[in-house]
Amino acid sequence: MAFQLERTPSGREYKVKDMSQAGFGRLEIKLAEVEMPSLMACRSEFGPSQPLEGVRITGSIHMTIQTAVLIETLTALGAEVRWCSGHIFSTQDHAAAAIARDSAAVFAWKGETPQEYWRSIEWALDWGPDGGPDLIVDDGGDAILLIHEGIQAEEAYENNGNLPDPASTDNAELQIVLTIIRDGMETDPKRYHKIKDRLIGASESTATAVQRLYRMQANATLLFPVINVNDSVIKTKFQNLCGCRPSGPDGQMMATDLKIAGKVAVVCGYGDVGKDHAAALKKAGAFVIVTEIDPIRALQALMEGILVLTLEDVISEADIFVVTAGGSKGIVTVNHMRKMKNNAIICNIGSSDNAIDMLGLETFPGMKRITFNPQTDRWVFPDTQSGVIVLAEGHLVNLGRTSGHPMPMTSSCSFANQVMAQLELWMERNTGKYEKKVYALPKHLDEKVAALHLGKLGAKLTKLSKEHAD
Repeated sequence: MAFQLERTPSGREYKVKDMSQAGFGRLEIKLAEVEMPSLMACRSEFGPSQPLEGVRITGSIHMTIQTAVLIETLTALGAEVRWCSGHIFSTQDHAAAAIARDSAAVFAWKGETPQEYWRSIEWALDWGPDGGPDLIVDDGGDAILLIHEGIQAEEAYENNGNLPDPASTDNAELQIVLTIIRDGMETDPKRYHKIKDRLIGASESTATAVQRLYRMQANATLLFPVINVNDSVIKTKFQNLCGCRPSGPDGQMMATDLKIAGKVAVVCGYGDVGKDHAAALKKAGAFVIVTEIDPIRALQALMEGILVLTLEDVISEADIFVVTAGGSKGIVTVNHMRKMKNNAIICNIGSSDNAIDMLGLETFPGMKRITFNPQTDRWVFPDTQSGVIVLAEGHLVNLGRTSGHPMPMTSSCSFANQVMAQLELWMERNTGKYEKKVYALPKHLDEKVAALHLGKLGAKLTKLSKEHAD
């Protein structure tokens, strides 16, 4: 897809795959609104006062139907929004079309190249000559990362006249980032400084990105405050209760798409996501084995009746490998894949795109790739003619191979956290409450998100009297 933007009749910029899908997207958004009560309660409670009136918000979250409800909650509170997806495969094109037509600038389509992905983030941050957004809603930290890399490059150029050099790194994605920054500096060598100067702060909802932000805070390189909504109580509780169980999208994919009854399945990591997937696989009839580095989690898996071994112990015996270890590189290497059974299935549900060694597969001499359908490929080794089946090209399988975010109620909680964080940053922008650090979502806002659900679910909360409280 060429790097050329289009405009709606009202002049709003967009880049989506097929605008004719907007009507279908609108129908699905209306259905999703019913299943996301906290976001609709946000609109009812805060919409009349327009607390975000005129506020510029850039979002970088998977452009799904559920995300569309988040976007239109922000616009209902008065914000102006520019949005890109959080992943090359995660966009639902009908959702992107509906939002682009009706409510916000969108730059997202399913199957972006890495170059298009990073260019879309650049577009989402581009609010014109007078700076960038006031706030950022991020999921994966890539919009935040681009700003920090841009500032570093502009300072280097100002100090010594050197433009960013993509050849200075062997990281393919960073090469793309440096190329985009270098090309932009030819027209505006202070672009990212202008973005930083206007920016109030950001909210972030991915564990890997949050850990990176804490490291930046420790190194005193974080340029603005960030609220960590990933570790909010309401999100983690609902993720465990309503997450990737057999009734959810991932469980359905495992049970129907992979036909796993009687198969041996290996889950790499027994954190919250790993537990959900192990349960889904077990419920669907698989014999589940877990690999784990943490002795407490290993013991927990054993107490729940799940065998704990190393990947090397089971590499030639298992039928399915599910990588859940977020933020880790090279969990499954090309040498592992050479030892697997013919047509073993490999997928990634962790937050790191290099957990599966796709580069090793792509560069293996004589390797043959057979595509059955989008994001389902069989990779055949030339010497043995044995192959492995990799889903979503090693990226997040739940958004690459299934539909939307997991469980609307989970997304409702997570996205309401994002709204609360955005309101908090904006309302406290002149008080000095938030420094250039990473902050947990305040407890009263966590409780507020829970409370927003109650009325929609028919619950009545007992009120504590002063006597009881004392």
